[in-house]
Amino acid sequence: MTTSFAELGLNEQILAGVNALGFTEPTPVQAQAIPLVLEGRDLVASAQTGTGKTAAFTLPTLQLIAAFSTPHEADDDAVEPSAGSEPPKRRRRRRRGKKASSDQAAPLPIPDAPVAPLALVVTPTRELAQQIERVTTTVCQHTGQRCVIVMGGARFDRQIADLTRGCDLLVATPGRLIDLMDRNIVDLGQIRILVLDEADRMLDMGFWPSVRRIVQALPADRQNLLFSATIPPSIKSTIDAMLHDPATVEIARIGETAETVEEHLCPVTQGQKTQLLEALIRTKDAETDMTPDRVLVFCRTKHRVDDVSHVLKADGLTVDVMHADRRQEAREKALARFRDGRVQVLVATDVMSRGIDVSGIDAVVNYDVPMDPEDYVHRIGRTGRAGATGHAYTFVAPDEITPLREIEYFTHKLVPVWDLPGFAYDEGRIIPPEGRSTTKPLRTMFSGAKSRRGFGGPSGGRYGRHY
Repeated sequence: MTTSFAELGLNEQILAGVNALGFTEPTPVQAQAIPLVLEGRDLVASAQTGTGKTAAFTLPTLQLIAAFSTPHEADDDAVEPSAGSEPPKRRRRRRRGKKASSDQAAPLPIPDAPVAPLALVVTPTRELAQQIERVTTTVCQHTGQRCVIVMGGARFDRQIADLTRGCDLLVATPGRLIDLMDRNIVDLGQIRILVLDEADRMLDMGFWPSVRRIVQALPADRQNLLFSATIPPSIKSTIDAMLHDPATVEIARIGETAETVEEHLCPVTQGQKTQLLEALIRTKDAETDMTPDRVLVFCRTKHRVDDVSHVLKADGLTVDVMHADRRQEAREKALARFRDGRVQVLVATDVMSRGIDVSGIDAVVNYDVPMDPEDYVHRIGRTGRAGATGHAYTFVAPDEITPLREIEYFTHKLVPVWDLPGFAYDEGRIIPPEGRSTTKPLRTMFSGAKSRRGFGGPSGGRYGRHY
């Protein structure tokens, strides 16, 4: 029997927001997580990408803090420039200058007292923060609450002005939130619910120092919600220290990839990767006789993204790029053009791998094999969403066999080898054998000596030992 949102314990105001979002039936993660959050339980939830995790934590969080929220006036001036800001034309000219930046607008409008939100969502990327804000803002129109987003790459004065009008739910990236804390603009002493979105990334070594500082500023008596597509064992000790008797919702086991994504392993040399990518993008589907409308290409570094995009543009393809060095305005425009179909190819770093909701991505291409197996699961989850079938192609060069094997150990399945028909491959590529194991071998004190005996290719030595 299908469960409705009303049966999950959501009140009339939240349900009105659900209708405004266009949701009809809860997804499995929503059906399991929402009642647990409403009970006040700490929660660890893992589910594949595209399964509605954002609504699973925002809907019950807004309901729980409603009793403590202060009524807010409508944001009639939401589209107007903030006090003291420049007219639109002049501001655009300033942004083109070499010294202009989002953080150089002065003076900052410091509020009389630090703003004290009731719930906090911390997320790793600006795009994820904006996506969460879109959901919460729609629901808040029916609950009378206010959600504010603070993130890097956007003007301090505008975000501070938004905060001074009042804030029930704060959505933040770690760096900008710490900046606001240092300036005594945000008070986290009233937080009742903490949400870590993409918790595996928030608790790893890259983000953990910032997240730990934020957590230390929160009340000890709070509810904690951790959501991600993957919850690896490496962060279990951190989770145990943060949470109290947490409930667990596991829609997908660790490392499980979406059934709607057809995975393809493409052995190729490094020197032929761009040539193969161009040929793949221009290949017509046998059933539709059309080339893919949207292709998302992942590269390991920002410089690699720029280099690949330049070659594709020179080949006549419509291409845009996404990485951390681009201004926020440029990132938003690139994503909008890709979402609207005005750009066929988006080349990106892993800033695009988590939580970005773009429907209709025909194919994901791992131009570089990700070094972190969890990133592979997140990357290919950008396609095959909402029940549609998607394709994921992973280009593996001889020097990328090790990270490939780590991915197959992590997902407990082999990525099927696939060749593009008619493409002339170099002889230097290495084709992984079909019978390779998905169980990672145990290392012994003699493993290093064995691995140094030879570099003889797929049958032994440097590469063969991974099979």
